[in-house]
Amino acid sequence: MEFENKLPTRLSNYPPMREAKFAIGQVVKHRIYPFRGVIFDVDPVFANTEEWLSSIPEEVRPRRDQPFYHLLAENAQTTYVAYVSEQNLLPDETGKPVSHPQVPQFFKELKRGHYVSRDRALH
Repeated sequence: MEFENKLPTRLSNYPPMREAKFAIGQVVKHRIYPFRGVIFDVDPVFANTEEWLSSIPEEVRPRRDQPFYHLLAENAQTTYVAYVSEQNLLPDETGKPVSHPQVPQFFKELKRGHYVSRDRALH
């Protein structure tokens, strides 16, 4: 009996991967809520808890099959870390720095609206 190579000709069982629209170091703002931040990590698809996802009202709950971004975020009152779906982000065109206290841990400087990475492993 001859050996037959039965590798699939396409990966039809896997969802198509797509490139993230935003990059690490990019300053973005939320499409609906009044906050902005700098991206410090990206998940290609949803990678948070079911509890987190189900806490979002169903009518505005983001799809899972898209990149999700970890932001060093700020609003008028405070700074925090946010986890935001790609569909809810827009580029921030103000050119202003993000005042989150952890920015210097991840980035060297802000150049033309984009933070320059410190080139260190995040994980």
